Amino acid sequence: MGKYRDLAEKIVANVGGKENINSLTHCITRLRFKLKDEGKANDDVLKNMDGVVTVMKSGGQYQVVIGNHVPAVYEDVIDVAGISADSGGEASGGSIFNRIIDILSGCFQPFLGALSAAGMVKGLNALLVFIASQTGWFEYAQTGGTYLMLNAIGDAIFYFMPVIVGYTAARKFGLNTMVGIVIGAALCYPSIQASTLAAAYPDGAAQSLFGLPAYETFLGIPWVAGNYTSSVMPVIFIVAFAAQIQKLAKRVIPELVQTFFVPFFVLLLALPVGFLVIGPIISGATDLLSLGFNNLMAFSPALYGLVLGALWQVLVIFGLHWAVVPMAIMQMTENGFSQVLAGSFAASFAQTAVIVAMFFKLKDKKLKTLAVPAIISGICGVTEPAIYGLSLPKKKPFIISCIGAAIGGMIMMMNGATSYQMGGLGVFGIVSYIAPDGNAQYAWTAIIAILVAAAISFTLTYFFWKDDYVEVEMTDTAGQVRKEIVTSPVAGAMMPLSTSKDEAFAQGVLGKGVVIHPEKGEVIAPFDGTVMTLFPTKHAIGLISDNGLELLIHIGLDTVQLNGEHFTAHVKQGDRVKRGQKLVSFDIAAIEAAGYSVETPVIITNAGDYLDIIESDKAKVTGSDELITALA
Repeated sequence: MGKYRDLAEKIVANVGGKENINSLTHCITRLRFKLKDEGKANDDVLKNMDGVVTVMKSGGQYQVVIGNHVPAVYEDVIDVAGISADSGGEASGGSIFNRIIDILSGCFQPFLGALSAAGMVKGLNALLVFIASQTGWFEYAQTGGTYLMLNAIGDAIFYFMPVIVGYTAARKFGLNTMVGIVIGAALCYPSIQASTLAAAYPDGAAQSLFGLPAYETFLGIPWVAGNYTSSVMPVIFIVAFAAQIQKLAKRVIPELVQTFFVPFFVLLLALPVGFLVIGPIISGATDLLSLGFNNLMAFSPALYGLVLGALWQVLVIFGLHWAVVPMAIMQMTENGFSQVLAGSFAASFAQTAVIVAMFFKLKDKKLKTLAVPAIISGICGVTEPAIYGLSLPKKKPFIISCIGAAIGGMIMMMNGATSYQMGGLGVFGIVSYIAPDGNAQYAWTAIIAILVAAAISFTLTYFFWKDDYVEVEMTDTAGQVRKEIVTSPVAGAMMPLSTSKDEAFAQGVLGKGVVIHPEKGEVIAPFDGTVMTLFPTKHAIGLISDNGLELLIHIGLDTVQLNGEHFTAHVKQGDRVKRGQKLVSFDIAAIEAAGYSVETPVIITNAGDYLDIIESDKAKVTGSDELITALA
């Protein structure tokens, strides 16, 4: 259950229930519903609801304004409403590589928690075998009932992987999820596996296709079978093909009988093509890919571990680790072990050690407070709070963590570290390196790699990083006051926030600030700080200054619907920026020609943390002009 589950349930109920929702997206501050009937929504109830700022209706959307934490609320709302988070099942835009990464993450990310849990059960089983073999305290035979039951619990998700991926891939591609499950189950059906057919033909196959054995035929077509239990990639491609058949079927089959005839034709067409064409081709391609990884590791295990360890956190930040994770899952499901990710195992411990060292040197009390939960989270293998909140904004500590992770990765691969299950993260992942027979050789390798990576990261950070935090203060007759100057991020005519055409901004419910009518399509940094949020559509950017001021720059009204068209981002989320640095470019004429206003609210979203917010009285501002002064 998510943190905002109760709020999500109330929102869904008061927009007319999940049956009234056609689709849902979100921007940087608000949930954007497309409702079947807006008249069914309870506007007044939603406006007065704790956790909801206000309600807006614009551009055919029913907008529930939440605030900066809208992504977390969005996750709970789609869960409560039972709708897909994949925007109708389509892959995200961008380059082919970005689309591939998007598809892979969409197919694998939903079940990683269950996958890790199953791996931990298998790791526990292996740990019990190891303890029994070393101490003799108790009998723990691998043929005994306890071992067999725990092994079944841990191994089930790996054996029936096509069923699991069939479901997640169906959600990603917009296929009926039950049909996706059936496709995965068909691939696991015992009698069609290549090993089963080979056993039925001890004298070999009667036919061959491209040199591959074809034990059976389908309508006279030679059928090259495969072993699809525990496989990963074939089901993704078959489901993607089935989704296209479903689209066609829905266009030609009368709606009255679509409930059963659409799945009928999807299964009847997609699975034979999958078994005869897609399965053999994809299986062959994945075999070649696995061979490539193995050859790379065989060429220089130390170099492979060094590079993967150094780059792993960078890959995670950009989501590019999804190009590697599927290879590990495939190797694990096919062979029962994997080395693909071993070089990355020490990365989370290197990052955590950096934060421990930073804790002793941080001058900013707010960051020092954040370090403690980040350390606890990092020990458990979740390093995002440490990366985004502490090491990455300070730059050098993040680089040091990559150095420590690289050394740890090299130690892992030089000693042939092998994982036997996709186990838990952080300290819970150590048992993944215990073999099913109880051999803990690689678990000890993992512990050594962790200690070395952590020691290097801590030492380098503690002795070679200096916190450059300076508290900016000025003294007046009232005592000590901290003054924060925000220069204008956009050049143009300045107006009071109350003149905004958007009611939520005009009422000041999201914070205090001003409205700028841009004369130049460029947003620059109004202070030294960090990019806290950059929405994928690039129409809005959230910044946090080095002194903690949080600023939202929202380029235009309802421009989220342009899906990034006419916008160019020059920075990315998590980047450090300097005052005057170009952040986003936008085409004013093109945006206005598309029917949208370029009116740009500039808002301090944590205005409540300050004694007073003083707006400039200038009619026009440039990038060098003081726009807002915040006093704390």
